[in-house]
Amino acid sequence: MTTATATCPPLPVRITKSLLGYGVIAGPSYLVVGLAQALTRDGFDLSRHAWSLLANGEGGWIQVANFVVAGLMTVAAAVGLRRALPQGRRFWAPLLLTGYGLSLVGAGIFHADAVQGFPVGAPETGTISWHGMLHLMLGGIGFGCLVAACFVLARGFARAGERGLAWFSRITGVVFLAGFAGIAGGSHGPTTLAFLAAVATAWAWLATVSVHYYRNAA
Repeated sequence: MTTATATCPPLPVRITKSLLGYGVIAGPSYLVVGLAQALTRDGFDLSRHAWSLLANGEGGWIQVANFVVAGLMTVAAAVGLRRALPQGRRFWAPLLLTGYGLSLVGAGIFHADAVQGFPVGAPETGTISWHGMLHLMLGGIGFGCLVAACFVLARGFARAGERGLAWFSRITGVVFLAGFAGIAGGSHGPTTLAFLAAVATAWAWLATVSVHYYRNAA
């Protein structure tokens, strides 16, 4: 009588897979926590207010923590991606994803100014504070890193014959860039909701890429 024995992967492979796992859970965690706040905090309007504003007022610490935790998980995924990528492709994509993750951490530390009537009682407009300016700058840098990472990985997937992942990466980069351009222009309403959809698409892309390399880690 023979007994099948499961083979435990080597420690380096287990570490790589563990790091990539954070790329799978980062997005759902960020979206669930953010949406729960958006739907329950008094005065917040999904069609008008950016999620960055949730870092203000009573309970703002939840969104601060949401930014920081999501950012750290993204950095962990970037490290896992670097370990999983073949030689010669381990620099730009992980570096750019790390930049995006660190920008999320910075966005939590340097929160946006309270404007547009949120939290309740905040002015519609106001002078940008130093931390509000840093929040905007870090956001712009991080979003740029994310878009660039999409196109860098798209090129790698195309060379490897992974056409589906290549096109998903390109589309994600274009969608996120368009969404960011719209919200950076000060538009509200449909543009705000479109940017939220772009953010969800980007998190889905990161999860898909992480799962791909998780399965192929060796």
